[in-house]
Formats: sequence, C-alpha cells, structure tokens
Amino acid sequence: MAENLPPEEKPALKRKAQELALVVKEETQENKKRIITAACVHEVAIPTGFVATLDDKIHGSIHNPVYTGPRAKTYPFQLDSFQEISVACLERKESVLVSAHTSAGKTAVAEYAIAMAFRDKQRVIYTSPLKALSNQKYRELTQEFQDVGLMTGDVTIAPHATCIVMTTEVLRGMLYRGSEVLREVAWVVFDEIHYMRDRDRGVVWEESIIFLPHEVKMVFLSATLSNAKEFAEWICFLHNAACHVVYTDFRPTPLQHYAFPVGGNGLYLICDEKGLFREDHFNRLTSTFSKEGRQDDNLSSPTGGRGRGGGRFGRGPRGGGRMGRGNGNQNVPDIYKIVKMTMDRKFQPVIVFSFSRRECEQNATSVSKLDFNSEEEKAIVKEVFENAVQVLAEEDRSLPAIGGILPMLQKGIGVHHSGLLPILKEVIEILFQEGLIKALFATETFAMGLNMPAKTVVFTAVRKWDGDTHRWMSSGEYIQMSGRAGRRGKDDKGICILMLDEQMQMDTCKEMITGKPAPLVSTFRLSYYSLLNLMSRGEGQFTAEYMLKHSFHQFQHEKALPEQEARVLKLEREAAEIDAAGEESMVEYHNLRLKLAQLEKKLMAEVLRPERVLMFLQPGRLVKVRDGADEWGWGVVVNVVKKPAVSHSSLPSAVLSVPMSTFYIVDTLLHCGSGLIQEGPKQKPRPCPPGGKGEMHVVPVQMPLICAISALRVAVPGDLRPVEARQSILLAVQELERRFPDGLPKLDPIADMGIEDEDFVKIVREIEEEEKKLIAHPLFNSEKELDCLSAFQKKAELASETQRLKAQMRDSQLTKFREELRNRSRVLKRLGHINSDGVVQLKGRAACLIDTVNELLVTELMFNGLFNNLDHHQIVAIGACFIPVDKSKEVTKLKNELAWPLRQLQETAKMIAEVQRECKLEVDVEAAVDELKPTLMDVMYNWSKGATFAQICEMTDIFEGSIIRAGRRLDEFLNQLRGAAQAIGDADLEKKFGAGSESIRRGIMFANSLYV
Repeated sequence: MAENLPPEEKPALKRKAQELALVVKEETQENKKRIITAACVHEVAIPTGFVATLDDKIHGSIHNPVYTGPRAKTYPFQLDSFQEISVACLERKESVLVSAHTSAGKTAVAEYAIAMAFRDKQRVIYTSPLKALSNQKYRELTQEFQDVGLMTGDVTIAPHATCIVMTTEVLRGMLYRGSEVLREVAWVVFDEIHYMRDRDRGVVWEESIIFLPHEVKMVFLSATLSNAKEFAEWICFLHNAACHVVYTDFRPTPLQHYAFPVGGNGLYLICDEKGLFREDHFNRLTSTFSKEGRQDDNLSSPTGGRGRGGGRFGRGPRGGGRMGRGNGNQNVPDIYKIVKMTMDRKFQPVIVFSFSRRECEQNATSVSKLDFNSEEEKAIVKEVFENAVQVLAEEDRSLPAIGGILPMLQKGIGVHHSGLLPILKEVIEILFQEGLIKALFATETFAMGLNMPAKTVVFTAVRKWDGDTHRWMSSGEYIQMSGRAGRRGKDDKGICILMLDEQMQMDTCKEMITGKPAPLVSTFRLSYYSLLNLMSRGEGQFTAEYMLKHSFHQFQHEKALPEQEARVLKLEREAAEIDAAGEESMVEYHNLRLKLAQLEKKLMAEVLRPERVLMFLQPGRLVKVRDGADEWGWGVVVNVVKKPAVSHSSLPSAVLSVPMSTFYIVDTLLHCGSGLIQEGPKQKPRPCPPGGKGEMHVVPVQMPLICAISALRVAVPGDLRPVEARQSILLAVQELERRFPDGLPKLDPIADMGIEDEDFVKIVREIEEEEKKLIAHPLFNSEKELDCLSAFQKKAELASETQRLKAQMRDSQLTKFREELRNRSRVLKRLGHINSDGVVQLKGRAACLIDTVNELLVTELMFNGLFNNLDHHQIVAIGACFIPVDKSKEVTKLKNELAWPLRQLQETAKMIAEVQRECKLEVDVEAAVDELKPTLMDVMYNWSKGATFAQICEMTDIFEGSIIRAGRRLDEFLNQLRGAAQAIGDADLEKKFGAGSESIRRGIMFANSLYV
C-alpha cells in the first residue's frame, strides 16, 4: 500500500511500521505468559419436591455438580470449566443448556452425551436446524462413533443406528406419529437452540420439546443468551425435572475489533482484546467522514486516499448466477486493500462476510489476481477438487459454475453462499478446513454450525436488509459472525475488521460490539398441521389446549405477571401524587387539552383512511409521528407500501408498534437517536431527544401513528444511502420549523383534501369550539402553562404505560390462542378436515402428513381433482409453486399446459383464504395468492421431462444452488404427497406423485453429499 506514497513520506512510514512491529511482538510475548481461566456461571432450575438420590462423593451436589467417576469419553485436551461442569450435569442424568460463544467448545459437551448413550446401551438423537449442517455433523460424528445414522427428509441412512442425526422437523414428525425409535432414546441434543427465535420455524423446536417423553433428557447448545435461566425454568416446568444452565462469555481467543472507513487506508482499533471500547479512536474514525482523504491509525499508513465510496445497501436484484455476474459493488478496491494487507501481515486465513451473495462473488473476483497458495498447495487443491466432482455425471462436470471456479480455488480464494452448487460449497468447506483456502468470501450462514474459524474476519457492511428494512447488525448477529475470528491454540488473538461506508453513532457501534446477547423469546404460533395431528391422537395426553398452556410463549407471559403488577402499582402511585398537587384550574386546563387531543385523534383516524390519504403521501411530504409516549416530530415520507395483516410476532424489527388491523407501511425519514430499543427478539429505533445528536433513518411507520400531515413537501434525493443525503433532509426540516415558529402549516382536510362527510365536518367544528375554549382559558400562554403541561404530560405518560401493562396482563396469550384455536377449528370444519364433533376426516388425515407447504391448499387440490387431471410432469411444475425461491427479474411466460393449472391453483388459494377470513382469521387474500410463485414452474417442468441442468440454468436468473435446493425441497414435498395419497387409499395419485419424484431425482440435482 506504500508504493504510491511521495518519496518524502516513505521514511516516516517505515519508522511507523517498525514501531508497530515492536508493539505487536511485545503483545504476543505478553499473551504467551497469560494464563487464561474460562470462568462460567452455573445455575439450575429444580422442580418442587426435588430429592437428591445420587452419591455426593461421585456427583457432587445439584448446585455444585462435580463428577469423579469413570468417564464415558476422554479428550486429548484439558476441559474448560464450563465443559467440566456440563459433563458433571450429564452424568447426573439431568438436562443441561450450554450457552457459550462460537468456537468456545460446546460440541465437546454434545459428544459426551453421545458417548454416554453408547456406554449405557441407549440411543441418542442429534438435531440441527439445517439439512446441510445435519450432513456435516453426520460426517463428523461418524468419524468419532461409527454407528451413526442420518434422517433429513430427503436422505435416510441407517435409521436404526445408536446415534441418529436429523433435522428438528424430522424429530417433530416422529413425535407426532409416535415413532418406536423414541422408546429407546435417552438423550436428545438440540444444536443451535437459539433458532427458536426464528419467526417461521421456531415453533418446530418448541413443539418438539413439549412433546418429548419426560424420561428423555436434553442437551441444548446455544450461542450466548441473556435469559438462559428462564429457558431452563420452562424445561423444568414442562418435564418436572432439573435443568442446568452452564453459561460462559469466555472467548478462548480474545478479539480485537478494527474499523476501516471506505475509501481510506487506515484501520482504527475501536475495541481491544480486553473488551475496552476505544472512544478516542472512534472519534478519530468519525472525523474522517468529513474529510476528503483518510488518516492512518495502528495497522496501516497514510496514503492520501480518495473520497468516500458509495454504499451498496439494497442495490441489485437478488439471485444471479455465475462468478462475476452483476455489478454495483463500489467497495471492491477497498476489499482488495484489506485482503492484501491481511496476507502481507500474516493475518490469514480471512473470512470476508457480505450480506449479498452477488457481492461475495464480485469481491472474490476482485482479489483473484492475488495468489496465496504455493505450487504444492495448488496441486493438492486440484486433486481434491477433481476427486470431488467425480460424483457428477460428465455433462455436469463441464458446467460453467464448476469449471470456472478451480483457478480461483488454486490461488487460495473461495466463495461460500447458499446460491452455490452444494458440491462446490462442500469442497470449499473441506479446503478451508485443511488450510488450502486463505481468503473466503461468505454470507452470514457460514457463521452457523461447524467450527470453521479463521484468524481474521472482515465485515464488508454493518447494515443489513432483514426482509423489511435496512438496519444495523444486532449484537447477537455480530457476536455470531465475529466469533469465527481467532483459532484456538493457533492465534494469540482474533482480528475483526468493520468496513464503514457511512457514519455510525458511537453508541450504536459500542452496543453492536460489546452489547449483551439477545434473549430467547418464543415465536410460538398455531398451525393446521399441528392441530390436525393433535386431534388425530384422540384422548391422549397431548391436546391443542395442553400445547398452548405449556408453550414457552405462555410461560414467559405468566412469569412476567408479578413484575408487571408491581410496576402498575408504582405508576398509579406516581399519578396519584400528581393529582394531589394539581390546582383545580390546572386540571380543567389539562382536561381541555386532553379532550382536544382525543378529538384530533378521532379526526386523524378519518383522515388516514387509505382512500382519502394515499394520494397525499407522496415522497417528500412532511408528516408528524407519535408512538404512544414517543414523540418523533416531523419526518419525511419516502414510500408507502401495502402490507398483509400480520400478527405482532411477525412485525419487522424496526416497525413501530400499532394494532394488527393496519395494512399500510409509510417508509418515513425520521430523526433517530443512537442505539436501538430491544423489545423481545426484535429491535426498534428510538426518537432523537430535543437538541440531541442523531441521524435520519428510513423507518417503517404504520399509518395510524401519523398524527399530522403538513401542507409542505421537501425534495428527496434519489439515493438515501449516504448519510450526507439523509442529513441534508434533516437540515431542510429544521429550516422549515424555524420559518414557521407557530408550527408547520397542515393540510386542511376539508379545503385541501376535499373531505365533505357530514360526521367528519361535525368533528372539525367540535375541534374549533374546543380550541376557542382553550385559548380563552387563563392558563393559555401564561407563566403557569408550562408547569401544568409538564405535570400532566407526565401523568398522561404514566396513564398510557399503566393502561398498556394492564392490557398486557388482562389480554392473556392463552386467551388469544384459544380464540384463534376456535377460528382455525371452524376453518377445518368448513373445509371438511374434521366433523362437527372434532373428529378428523379423510381430508384431515391427508393434511396430517404434509408439513413442508400449505397443507390446506394441497389437500384441497387432491380432493377437488386438479392432480387427477395432470400428468406427473405437470404435477412437478405445480409443486414448484409451493417452494420458496429467490426473487427473479425474469418475466414468467407459461405454455397452456402449465398456465391453466396455475390459474386453478390460484383460484383455490383465494377460496381458502376467503374461508379463513370469514372464520375471523386475519388473512390477506391477495398475499395468499401471491405466495404461490410460478418462477420455477417451467424450469422444473423441463427438468422433469429430461432437460440437462445447463439447459434449465439458462431459463432463469436464479442461482444454481437455489435451483437445486428448490428441487430437493420439491422432492420432499412430492414424497409427502405420495404418503398422503397412500393414507387416503388413492393408488393412482400415489403412483403419479411417485413418478413425479422419480423424474426429478437425477443428475447434479441429487448428487450425493461429500459428507454422506
């Protein structure tokens, strides 16, 4: 990086480098002297009436477990204290939750539980959240224990083995169907249990835990959690047995966190290996965003630099395909600099994380002229690669995606994301583990599952798109990915580098790097699949009511009640003190203002009816936002999006909270304070206090939170990613507020918006009358007015919070779920899945076997004859509509043999959605139809009819790996349909579904995993 420096600056750079080398050397020697002790916290949830029966000399006590007996497994290294305590808990035959950072060594605890099962002649199940992770874990455990099986829905190997690796969905299905395997199981390992937070799939973990027999003990492996003890208490409540928590935030290899301002050349140490956040360095970093050039710090040297590069957030379509496809990544030169620097300073291997698969490929291509491998290593890479692709047919080995990547791999550069061909992902994982890949460009999915650490981790962005909005990474996400930095036993410290292409508030950065881990919060929901399976059990122990009462969701709600009651009493006392101190005239004045506010709220509810307001919410319109007690002030409309009705649990992380009945989101530029508010599993922004420093951010605001609409508009830049663009709008709004000291002019609902409804006009006149009374009051504009308003504003806030807490306490989740249960039961009766007595009918028995897609829609198609009128190729095409796929730019044009079945599918989906709405369930009919994507209909149809993989790749812009993943999910779906047809005795349909599955199970689409 010094080659472009003026000659007179090179001696200073050399001295700087020598000083740095000396510091690094001294730090390394100091680290070698350091003796690290992995401190941990042990807690235990004990059921009422617990009596210890174990020998204290061998097992210690339940509060201080220490195992001195013969070990089921020994390790070639000394166990850390959290591992020792966990082993002692397992030997007590009691469940344990191990909560620790990535790479801390949680897997050693799981392996011990498996070794105990082998020793005691019992069976053990190991569950993981993803099929790919299950395949990898199968390979790893097979090397250790040999007698290991695999069940992932599309692959079954040795299902009667002592240890079976499976996805959590497979375990849930076994529990619902009362599998005989479970009678012999002593232990179940739940890996990545924090996946329970997932709003779409978290319920699978919850149901599996609820339905496991009491005699089965569990091992939960999790990233760090802030409420691990609460989870253990739920397990204790469920199974009336002790559950231990072993928690450690110890990192075997400490981390240093650096920031790199895009367009610059300097690294800024912002958090050292002791966890100390360096505010002085962060302030120096922040100052660079207002300069033309960049200033050096710590690891790099001043080289002048250029202006800031543009951001990437939200640019470019999802999907794509081969290496180098696409454009728009403006940070490529900086990524080249950082990767080269890490190699020059021997900081490899390095993982470069991006939140876009396209960017991963672009970034890898940008450094491909560098070469990190020796000739010997190149030869090994080639040999491994060529051996791996031998599992493919000859025609598939010549695919561009396969042939084009080998030269890059030989240079020690790899790519890893979900759009890659599975065989390429696996060979890259193997090469990385063997040290043959020095720079890996990956998405965040690489941070899950197996322990594949590097010395250095680079984040190309610290803002991400979460499906609803662009937001800063949460502390939990950062912890998960940064945990890949630092290899235990190899590195004195790991290095994390954050690339910043826009200014970041210090508090936001500090919270992300040093903040507490997120809590584990239930995302429990009812599904027709679960209800029908429970109803099919008859009079057994498990019913829908039992599941509702024993959910983690309900447990958390009831656990919070005493604290909420105490909070309500405190708030009521504070409000009473304000009443006692208030003068009669002040109360009267406050009541006038309160009545006026209520009338204005009523008026705004009418103004905000979509048919009236949408035409006025153009980009640039100023709107005032209020969320309960939070006053956001004036913001600027960017966009308006129609959203389907959703439950609170599925609201996007930054959406401000309102009732569920709203359908429109107004993306609004608001003045946000630093940091985020954690509300359960989600984070939401906070308003910037008056006079405080903050940033303008686009926040999704639900329409009822708009409390005023201005007659004014401002110009909105076309690109709002640069912080300067957003801050310019803040300055414009502030200038307007200065020009209008009595308040911004508002749209007149009658004169400007043309609302002439008689009841509406009556509200307007009533407001005018109340305003006259307010102005005539002696306190209006008096010296006492501010004191009065301050006191009663405080009272209003207390009353609002009191009402919220009381509603929360009163509105039991159990009550909500019971109402939803009744409504869903009505739907099942209307559609013929159950009779009036709740007995499952033939259609319901078919739906019980389908958990991969919309079970109601699929069974309706089975019974309305659509599948009977299609051949198996058309069935494959229709099945592809049910499988989630990446967004595509391609316009789908279907031939008639596919177009008419699609129309019938959509009509049936609309009918079922309307039935659910009639049964008082919140369902958006349009969204229900839009979920059925025809993107891959023609692709899968042609694959079923014998097209080559290269041919179908040319038909779409979807990534090759995404096509394969969709094909495998489609095969699993077709097999479930075959099982459903068999259950209802329809041999012809069973044969068709089987033929459809057989027609797609070929070639690279179903090539064997290298791990299996």
